[in-house]
Amino acid sequence: MANLIPSGEQSGSWKTQSYLIGAAAGLLFGLISAYMYTRAAEDEATSAGLPHRASPGEMIGLGLAGLAMVRQVAEMGKVPDDNKSKKRR
Repeated sequence: MANLIPSGEQSGSWKTQSYLIGAAAGLLFGLISAYMYTRAAEDEATSAGLPHRASPGEMIGLGLAGLAMVRQVAEMGKVPDDNKSKKRR
């Protein structure tokens, strides 16, 4: 995404490109996750009889992990701080 820096007349284009790349990556990640979950649940259902249902605790943990990932992506868009140039107060 480093090549998405705005340049001149295409200042709105990089935003659209970022949204499209993010949407495609999210779709791909979601489809792969759903496939892996259903495959694992199907394997367990054949041996135990019923598929595993995710508990609320597991869902909360998954949501927190998703928020951490979103935060890391948001941090990529910031300019890195140069600790040497900052003055301590």
